[in-house]
Amino acid sequence: MSIFRSIYKKAWLPVALLILVSLNWAASVWHSRLDFTDEKRFTLSHPTRKLLRNIKEPVTIDVFLKGNYPSGFKKLASSTADILQEFKEVAGARVRFNFKSLEDVVPGTGVTYNDTLPALGFNYINLTSQVEQGQQQQVVYPIALVYDGNDTIPVTIFEKKAVADPSFKNRITSGELNSAEATLEYKFADAISKISRETRPIVGYAIGNGEPVQINTYDLVENILRPEYDVFTFDPNSQPRIPEDFKVLMVVKPAQGFSEEAKLKLDQYVMGGGKLLMFVDRLNAELDSLQKGEVVAYDRELNLNDLLFKYGVRINPDLVMDLQCDFLPFDVNGNGQFELLPWNYFPVLESPSNNPINKNLGFVAGRFVNSIDTIETEGIKKTILLTSSPNARTIATPAIISGKENSVEPENAKYNKPHIPVAVLLEGKFSSLYANRVTQAMNDSITKYGATFIPQSGDNKMVIVSDGDIVLNSVIKGEPIPMGMNPYTYGTQRAFPFANKDFIQNCLDYLINENDLSEAKSKDYVVRLLDSKKVEEEKKKWQLINIGLPVLLVLLFAFIFQWLRKRRYTK
Repeated sequence: MSIFRSIYKKAWLPVALLILVSLNWAASVWHSRLDFTDEKRFTLSHPTRKLLRNIKEPVTIDVFLKGNYPSGFKKLASSTADILQEFKEVAGARVRFNFKSLEDVVPGTGVTYNDTLPALGFNYINLTSQVEQGQQQQVVYPIALVYDGNDTIPVTIFEKKAVADPSFKNRITSGELNSAEATLEYKFADAISKISRETRPIVGYAIGNGEPVQINTYDLVENILRPEYDVFTFDPNSQPRIPEDFKVLMVVKPAQGFSEEAKLKLDQYVMGGGKLLMFVDRLNAELDSLQKGEVVAYDRELNLNDLLFKYGVRINPDLVMDLQCDFLPFDVNGNGQFELLPWNYFPVLESPSNNPINKNLGFVAGRFVNSIDTIETEGIKKTILLTSSPNARTIATPAIISGKENSVEPENAKYNKPHIPVAVLLEGKFSSLYANRVTQAMNDSITKYGATFIPQSGDNKMVIVSDGDIVLNSVIKGEPIPMGMNPYTYGTQRAFPFANKDFIQNCLDYLINENDLSEAKSKDYVVRLLDSKKVEEEKKKWQLINIGLPVLLVLLFAFIFQWLRKRRYTK
C-alpha cells in the first residue's frame, strides 16, 4: 500500500493535468447542448441535417458582418455564427465559414470588399448609431457569399422590408432583426442545397396566349430564373405536351383565351405531378390606356374559369381598391404640374405569414388586382398567401377607371372589406376537369405520344395569383428597373423595392422543394417580454439569489474546506 501511496503522491498532478487537457480537447471537438425553447431555436431541422451530411464538395461561407455595429446587428452576427457553427458540427470540414470586414482585402486583388460589393450589385443599409461623440453613419452589407470553387451564391442575411409609409423606410425594428434570425437556417441551407446540386431544375414559361416576352420580363428571367434554373418556353397551342422535366410551368399574364386542347395539356400536366405558378389578370386594365384618359376594365375571356374552379379557386371579374396603395403622378390642377398621389387601384398587398412562401415577407406591390374566392373542393387544402389591407373594397365590371377620381378624397366608409384574398396556394390530390368527358379527339391527342389520360393527380400543389403585373418590371428610357419598383418614384426619396421578387422566389422554392427545407423556413422566433409588474415585485428576491447565493456558496465551501483540513491535520 505504501508503494501505491508513494506513486499517487508523485503522479496525481500530471494525471490531473492530462485528464484536464483531454477533457478540453474533447470539448473542442465534440459539442452538444440541450434546447429547451418551445420553437427549437437552437436545433437544426431534420432536412437541414440530412442535407449537410450529404455534402460532397467543401463549401465556404464568407459573412460580411464583422465590425463595430449597433447592438442589434451584433446580435444578428452572433446568431449567424451560432447557426454556422451548428452546420459545421454536422458537416465537419465540408463547411467552413469566415467573418469579414468591409475593409478586408479581396484575396489576390488588392481591392477591399467595400469597393467590390457595390460593383457586384449588392444592396447596403445605412445605419445611424449613437456614440460618445454623437451620431455616426455606418454602411453595412448584411450578406454572405456561399461558394464551392465553381459557383457562388449570395445570401441576404437581413433585408429591410418594404413599408407602406415611405417615412419609415429607414427605420429598422427589433422585430425585423428577430425575423432575420429566424430565417438564417433556411437561407444558408437553401444556398448550400442549390450550390451542391448536380443538375439544375427546369422551369417552363408558357407563351402563345399573349404572355409578355419583352423587356418587362427582364428581371424575372435574368435575375430570378436563369441564375438558378434552366428556362424553356412552351406553347400549348403548337407543342404536343408539356414535358415532365418541367418542375414548374409559369403562366404569366395571358391576354388571349385558351383553347380546350391547350387547357387539356395544362390539366394533364398537373395530373402527372407538374406544378403550376399562375399570375392571371382576368380583366383588361392597363396603365398605358389610363394615361390617355379613361379605361374601361373588361373581361379578357381567358377560358380558364372552369379549370381553376375545378382545382378550388375562382378569379372574380372585379378590381380591388385599397387605401393602402402605391403612388402615381396626377395633374391635379390641370396646369401641367404633376403631383404624386395615392392610387387606390395599385394596392400594397400584405401577407398573413402563414406559410414558408410568405413567412416574414414584406409588402408586395400590385396593379389592377382581381379578388379570389376559394371553392370547397374535396381533398384540396387552400392557403391564402397575399391579401389586401384591412381597408379595401372591390368594384365589379364593367368598371370605368379615370385619373379624375383622384381629384376628390376617397370615401373611406366604402373601404370596409378587410384582407381580400389575391393569391392562394392549393395543395392535395387534384381531379381532372376532363374526367368522364374526354372526347375521342382529346383521347387521340393524348395517346398519340404514348401517354394515357390521368383522371386524378397524386399529392401536388400550385399557386394562383390574380395579378399578372406582380412579376413584371417597369422600363425607364428603354432600361429595365428592378421588379416591384414604382417607375414614378424610382431614384427619389419615396423609392423603395417591394417584396415582389422575394414572393416569386419563395413560390418557386416551395413548389420545387428539392430538399424539403420548408420546415426550416417555417421556424419562428418568439420574443418573450418580461412581465414588468412581476419584475418589480420579485426584483429583490432574484438579486439576492444571483448575487448573495454565489457568495454564500463560496463561504460555505471555504468553511467546509478549512474544517476538513483542520480535522485531518489535528489527527
